[in-house]
Amino acid sequence: MEENNNLEQKSRVEASKFDWTKFIMPGAIVLAGVLISAAVLYSGGGGSGRPAADIGSGVKPQGQIAVSADDDAYLGDKDAPVVMIEFSDLQCPFCRSFWRDTLPLIKSEYIDTGKVRFVYRDFPLSFHPGAMPAAQAVECAEEKSKFWEMHDKIFIEQDKQGSGTIQFGVGDLKKWAGEINLNAGKFNSCLDSQKYAEEVNNDAKDGQAAGVTGTPGFFINGRLVVGAQPFSVFKSVIDEELKK
Repeated sequence: MEENNNLEQKSRVEASKFDWTKFIMPGAIVLAGVLISAAVLYSGGGGSGRPAADIGSGVKPQGQIAVSADDDAYLGDKDAPVVMIEFSDLQCPFCRSFWRDTLPLIKSEYIDTGKVRFVYRDFPLSFHPGAMPAAQAVECAEEKSKFWEMHDKIFIEQDKQGSGTIQFGVGDLKKWAGEINLNAGKFNSCLDSQKYAEEVNNDAKDGQAAGVTGTPGFFINGRLVVGAQPFSVFKSVIDEELKK
């Protein structure tokens, strides 16, 4: 009888024990999922916090930005039905990839055919030391109608050195200007005087007011497109605007 009682008591004790092992593995799986999700979100946010736009940002809600025909360099027909404004940093590798890979396609299909007027505006980022003098350099080149030639030259010379952010300074800009036959004395004097610093800063202020936070940033008839998007993204927005 005592043996039976002991067995019965032991059974009750065993039955009362909570089987935690049933929950350990599922809990670990859930925790791992949370950690992985957090890691993905962090890496997608671009860890450094610097506002250089990449190709993941896309088309944003419609905004508005005024375009000055007198002050801003442009390509295409002045009266084109679609106005595409780029806010750019001439030391930004994303801006350079747009110039190299996407702008030629937009130019051949839309700019050269009179459908798009492509306007360039300055948005030098503070962590790119060459961006501000480069922005002023293209404005100085514009005095001799060589804005786009100098713009392209700055990107070409960086492309020769690699795919990332390339460091350059005022001395490089003066050398490159000489290679496209800009008068050294007049160009150097213009650049050294910083006569276009205020104009460049005003462009950047306009961009910030319109919602630009990084480069390149685009407005297509007022619709904000962020980052060096593939040609298909720009084509979709432009075609939609052409149908209106």
